[in-house]
Amino acid sequence: MTHAHHSSDAARLEVALRTCHSGTDLQGADTLIRQRPGVTQVHLDRTRSVAHVQIDPAVTDETRLRTQLEAAGYLCTCERASAAASGHAHHPQTSHAGPAPAPGGHADHAGHGDAHAGHGEAMVTDMLRRFTVSLLLTIPAVLYSPIGEAIGFTAMPPFGLGMNVFGLLLTTPVVWWGGWPFISAAWRALRRGEANMMTLIALGILVSYAYSVWATLALGSQEVFFEAAAMLTTFSLLGHWLEMRSRFATGRAVEALLRLAPATARVIRNGAEMELPVEQVVTGDLVAIRPGDRVPVDGEVMSGTSFVDESMLTGEPVPVEKTPGARVAAGTVNQNGAFQFRATAVGVDTALARIVQLVQDAQASKAPAQRLADTAGKYLVFVALGSGLLAFLAWTLLGENLVFALTAAVSAIVIACPDALALATPTAITVGVGRGAQAGVLFKNASALEAAAGVTTVVFDKTGTLTEGKPALTDVVPAAGVAEHELLRLAASADQPSQHPLADAIVRGARDRGLTVTAPETFEAVPGRGVQATVDGRQVWIGNRALMTQAGVSVAAAEDQAAQLASDGKTAMFVAADGQFLGLVAVADRVRESARAAVAELQALGVRTVMLTGDTERTAQAVARQLGLDTVIADVLPEQKATQVQALQGQGQRVAMVGDGVNDAPALAQAEVGIAIGAGTDVAVETADVVLVNSDPAAVAASLRLARRVQRKIRQNLFWAVIYNVLAIPFAAGVLYPAYGVLLRPEWAALLMSVSTLIVTGNALLLNRGRLGQATSG
Repeated sequence: MTHAHHSSDAARLEVALRTCHSGTDLQGADTLIRQRPGVTQVHLDRTRSVAHVQIDPAVTDETRLRTQLEAAGYLCTCERASAAASGHAHHPQTSHAGPAPAPGGHADHAGHGDAHAGHGEAMVTDMLRRFTVSLLLTIPAVLYSPIGEAIGFTAMPPFGLGMNVFGLLLTTPVVWWGGWPFISAAWRALRRGEANMMTLIALGILVSYAYSVWATLALGSQEVFFEAAAMLTTFSLLGHWLEMRSRFATGRAVEALLRLAPATARVIRNGAEMELPVEQVVTGDLVAIRPGDRVPVDGEVMSGTSFVDESMLTGEPVPVEKTPGARVAAGTVNQNGAFQFRATAVGVDTALARIVQLVQDAQASKAPAQRLADTAGKYLVFVALGSGLLAFLAWTLLGENLVFALTAAVSAIVIACPDALALATPTAITVGVGRGAQAGVLFKNASALEAAAGVTTVVFDKTGTLTEGKPALTDVVPAAGVAEHELLRLAASADQPSQHPLADAIVRGARDRGLTVTAPETFEAVPGRGVQATVDGRQVWIGNRALMTQAGVSVAAAEDQAAQLASDGKTAMFVAADGQFLGLVAVADRVRESARAAVAELQALGVRTVMLTGDTERTAQAVARQLGLDTVIADVLPEQKATQVQALQGQGQRVAMVGDGVNDAPALAQAEVGIAIGAGTDVAVETADVVLVNSDPAAVAASLRLARRVQRKIRQNLFWAVIYNVLAIPFAAGVLYPAYGVLLRPEWAALLMSVSTLIVTGNALLLNRGRLGQATSG
């Protein structure tokens, strides 16, 4: 694929692949599309069998691309991406853990005009239809066969037909209509010079069927196994239907996310309120929200107050209060209040569209373990073909008849189909990524998920990650005989005109406590010391010890208290009025309520916790004591953070860096896993590998726990797939026949192959059990 500069003239297409029913066939289609002239980028959505393609219109178009694909055997519909999506600029992402998603990729169907929104479900329905019809035809084919006789069914076929002819009539539509997804996929692979799991299934079906047709029409023999061809087809359809159903279920969940945003919005233009399609809302529009409305686009509240349910984005069940200045996100649900907000992001730039894009990118990506499994699967195909040929030759040379030798050969080929091996990793990845998205943990790609499972050290940036990121009033310590509320009222009123962040924290703290803060009659800032002001006729001083000395106020009685506050990482300020010491007020960047639990959870997972901060050693140690952190690295400049992460890696640690994704970008890029916290709406996610939609640091432990569970499922699935094939191939080839007289028929080989696939899929689906924050077995 050519990573060239893409002009604004590039066109974006959605190609719905109607006949791709397996991962290997989809991969073949992906390779074919990339090789077409004029195609600049391709992103394959395996959860819907839709390829998002960027083309150069001067070289190709949707008609030409569709013709080329159909000539190669891929039936498809090919349409331009919806105008709603393509009308907004898409910001490509870069990540050190994997390739950037194609511009105009998944987000292009984030609008309401997605032409292929139900394509995946239609394919699942088609596979179910093929299975149902095939099953109805297979049942009588089995009953009127040697298997039926063995279980006591002795009736003769109707119309005086022989078992072989009746089996031919019933099995032919099963093979050529029901089994067409396998046969057509095998033919496409053959044209590409490849052999895959569909090759094995199709070969097993066609060998059983072709021999039986020849024996019936040319030899008039009753030694046929039409029922084997029918059962092989039906069981394979069942296995693939269940696998597709679980795979496309995630696609439906993503499509449901896209439908969270309403189709219309109440926009106020020129003082008049009008209802417009959401595609016509532009950045800067004023949007009105009433009780019960869904927010149509991202924005900033301008007037009004309400509580908004953001659980669909953050996983947090408690509605969030929205006041002027607060951010709102598309798809969230307003509760009882009403407000107006200014649109800041529309279309593919909304948090909702970006979340959907991240989820789909991750589900479509390949983990390193998947590449290994793909390689092993390719070799296993040839092992299966070789085993079948070897079984046929061996039993023929040992004097067994043709039917016996073919039975052993077909059984060996079918039972060794590496379906379970191919599904072991992607099924777990798809389920795990979807499970994380439900809880507001977004993995950008499968490599990030795999890397997170191996993390041994988590490095936190302090400000805005472990702390709230802005000063807040923490302590009010009145002197003897002074009322606490009077101390705080005078301090806040004196600070009211100041623009200093510490003064703002005191004013906000007073108002939060219900105190009335009045403007002072006079105000003067004393550089490097504090302020002096006149409040209600009283001369008020608030600042450091030097200011108190200047005012002639003794603070000896409060020295120990001030030192204690400072040792806790707080900034203590002395307050005096009319020459009398009134007490202390302290301000600090408060630790997040969930940070202590987050650190404890990580330590319970055996993960070392480190805080990296530019603050002084004393302030950093104060925060570390509150949280129980293992290691503190203080006095670090922003440009030195990546070096500190590198030093930890030099000690053999596998590091996850947690930061805000902006000033921590170099460290996020240096770490094995970069985690951007609070990144659902306004934090850059380009550098991070994992995005936590809410601002809860406890989600870091949840993300690592989920990654470890996914990794455990992948290992379990790979182990099962390998052990299954090691034991199944010789069993199907007939090694037990000389000693025990046991020979596995092809239809039972197909059933075992399907059961193996279902075990792998079901094991991956167990990831949906329990809450993400809980340790769940398996």
